[in-house]
Amino acid sequence: MSAEQLLVEVVYALPHKQTLLSLHVEENSTLEQAIVASGVLQLYPEIELKKNKVGVWNKAAKLTDRLEDGDRIEIYRPLIADPKEVRKRRAEKAKQEGRADKVTGGRVNPLRGKNA
Repeated sequence: MSAEQLLVEVVYALPHKQTLLSLHVEENSTLEQAIVASGVLQLYPEIELKKNKVGVWNKAAKLTDRLEDGDRIEIYRPLIADPKEVRKRRAEKAKQEGRADKVTGGRVNPLRGKNA
């Protein structure tokens, strides 16, 4: 490997299949250039770089960011549901079922109000 080449990985995962591609790219290459050069877009035509978020080693990044040797570029799938909204619905259901305190939202103490 020459001094002008960087070794990077491009990863993409589905629930049933994960793909990790190692490749050499020119120094000063961007994330987008490495993703295109890796061939992952041909393997997974559903990836849209305008929509899918990307990161390097689990930290959000931009397609225009420059790469460093050993970087692991991750292409993230869109979320199916907003995690905050799911948690809110789950908490509301617990309140309705009496499993959560209606004021504090915390767990109900089964001994509260009983003479033990």
